[in-house]
Amino acid sequence: MPTLRDIYPLYLNNKAKQPNTDLEVTDKFTGAVAFRVAQADAATIDAGIAGAVRAAEPMARMASYERQAVLQHCVDRFKQRFDELAYALCVEAGKPIKDSEGEVGRLIDTFRIAAEESVRMTGEVQPLDISPRAKGYQGIWKRVPIGPCSFISPFNFPLNLAAHKIAPALAVGCPFVMKPASRTPLGAIIIGEVLAETDLPEGAFSILPAHREGADLFTEDERLKLLSFTGSPGVGWDLKAKAGKKKVVLELGGNAAVIVDHDADLDDALERVIFGAFYQSGQSCIGVQRIIIHEAVYDRFRDMLVAKTKTLVAGDPKDRATFIGPMISEGEARRLDGWIQQAVAGGARLLCGGKREGAMLEATLLEDVDRSSAVYREEAFGPVALLSKFSDFSAALAEVNDSKFGLQAGIFTRDLFKMFDAWDRLEVGGIVINDVPSYRVDNMPYGGVKDSGLGREGIRFAMEDMTEIRNLVIRRR
Repeated sequence: MPTLRDIYPLYLNNKAKQPNTDLEVTDKFTGAVAFRVAQADAATIDAGIAGAVRAAEPMARMASYERQAVLQHCVDRFKQRFDELAYALCVEAGKPIKDSEGEVGRLIDTFRIAAEESVRMTGEVQPLDISPRAKGYQGIWKRVPIGPCSFISPFNFPLNLAAHKIAPALAVGCPFVMKPASRTPLGAIIIGEVLAETDLPEGAFSILPAHREGADLFTEDERLKLLSFTGSPGVGWDLKAKAGKKKVVLELGGNAAVIVDHDADLDDALERVIFGAFYQSGQSCIGVQRIIIHEAVYDRFRDMLVAKTKTLVAGDPKDRATFIGPMISEGEARRLDGWIQQAVAGGARLLCGGKREGAMLEATLLEDVDRSSAVYREEAFGPVALLSKFSDFSAALAEVNDSKFGLQAGIFTRDLFKMFDAWDRLEVGGIVINDVPSYRVDNMPYGGVKDSGLGREGIRFAMEDMTEIRNLVIRRR
């Protein structure tokens, strides 16, 4: 395994700074301090925002090929540092090493897509002579960078969700300040190390770990033109209320559902549902939380799920055989354990799992769960899934929609008409046919409705959020 340094800096206006070593980051499996990271105070955050304001004009003047070169440099360096990035993620997030390697692959994909899109920012020539008064007028519009951006990224995908903010910002020419999650800051810090090797204008980026209570400037400072936040719904909507006039993009939580219809390939559905429910210990906003199964195949598929779940290997995420690692903290495991016990006390049947030791929570399946219970209504964000049965497809769609969230949904069916019916009726940002809602490709429009957020990620779509249309009207005489 690669070795990690004992101390890491923050990045202020493109430069590594080591004002302190205040932030202790633990190995999520052992609980021991793995390394220490510099932590930004309010003055440092203010300096980063001021630097981004100064960098806005030179960033906007960068040629497309120059922005592309920066992004391609990142791609090349991430490939060279692949093992280091994966190991760092495994340690700081407790993510099984195979999943960690998968996330590094997605980091590389995300920056590669951004490099490609950075030279494709186009506008439109628009005829305006729609009536006699506009005869002789013509319009042309283009996209221009919105200006300094603020990014707040979460703990569960500390590399790729940071990348989905940083890469499109670089592609369009927006300077930024970023607050990575305090539990998992190292991925963003390594991205900063790589960016510091480029000739970006001074102030183009600052990566500033900070405690939540000391980071109000990331949200409230009026010099910032966009806030992009990924995290919990409670925090996200509160930040939006405080953000003032700036544009806000929110990628928040979910309690995603998957429908398994009677015509599904059950063996195939089994592998994908198990993955969707339990990969990286269920700590994904599009992880499978609700499994809605047609009554004709319910008993068989339930038994298949239980048998498969019992075979999942739990333990040290550094072991390549491990599928279930620790949750991000013992407190989070304790919370979800309490929700499971409450559901059982309320009449739910525990099919398997349900035991906790520290931050390790067994992969758990429940059936007959009361729909008013927390484990049904809220985002579990851990290794638990709930089984229910349906007889009528319309009722199954209604059950998917019976949620304050609306991020993604999955449907295993071979019926074309049901697919289009679901596409019309499901109140979600994305529908995945013959796979789980947990599936995402990094160039697709990704985001939610209802309490799951505002806006869309996916490089080209994020680039639109980070730009404004500037119109030019020409009168020909």
